[in-house]
Amino acid sequence: MTAKIIDGKQLAKDIKASLTQEVAALKEKGVVPTIALLLVGDDPASKLYVNSKAKSTEEIGGKPEVFHLPEDTTLDKIMALIGRLNQDDSIHGILVQLPLPEHLHHYEKEIMNSIKPEKDADAFHPVNIGNLVIGDKCFEGCTAAGCMRLIDQAGVDLKGKHAVVVGSTIEVGKPITMMLFARGVVVTLIHPDTPNLADYTVKGDLLIVEAQRPGFIKKEMIKPGAIVIDAGTSYIDGKTYGDVEAGGADVAGWITPVPGGVGPMIIAMLMYNLVEAAK
Repeated sequence: MTAKIIDGKQLAKDIKASLTQEVAALKEKGVVPTIALLLVGDDPASKLYVNSKAKSTEEIGGKPEVFHLPEDTTLDKIMALIGRLNQDDSIHGILVQLPLPEHLHHYEKEIMNSIKPEKDADAFHPVNIGNLVIGDKCFEGCTAAGCMRLIDQAGVDLKGKHAVVVGSTIEVGKPITMMLFARGVVVTLIHPDTPNLADYTVKGDLLIVEAQRPGFIKKEMIKPGAIVIDAGTSYIDGKTYGDVEAGGADVAGWITPVPGGVGPMIIAMLMYNLVEAAK
């Protein structure tokens, strides 16, 4: 068996094309979807991510406003800026690029929680997460929502299927557990360090992995024909690796590549949240 590749690059492209049409319609009503991107310090990776998000916003016809603050910016200044952006009706989404400089690490949760839930483009605010848990309308985390879109590409009726989610971060494991559960899926959420991990993973009709451990999931740990979503990315000597070893494609029915799977979907879903906020 050779797995069908779920192409995240193409899906992200299709989503952005659809969003471009929605943005054009909003502009006719005088609304330009605008996102405030806050970058504190000069971390090269963070600058790259912010630039990519700004570029994607422009590609769909939206407007990015980048606020590049010095490394030594105080908590009070950041909170004051977010306060102003919260009150600015022309700003529809607010994103604070993480990680923040070391002196602000302790305040990351306070900073993120200060963003109005209706402008929380990343969907990390407790209100959005809480609404997801109870099943109310909310913004959904970009990575988890992207994973769900990729799963749907397999065209499989998910109701009654068994999903095994390895990893429980706020970006993937916890929210996607609730998203799958809402679709009638039986979900097993497990820690990557769980003893006899393969006893669990091999039972999954769906296997979603976010351990950030290159080649962590061996092919014998995958149920034949399963939908495998590899949300783990590691960089070693200039190369990108996923959590699922290359041989996993010989067993799975559908699988996301790394790179080119989950990665492109993250910004696509950020753009989706921005447009929803503008609407």
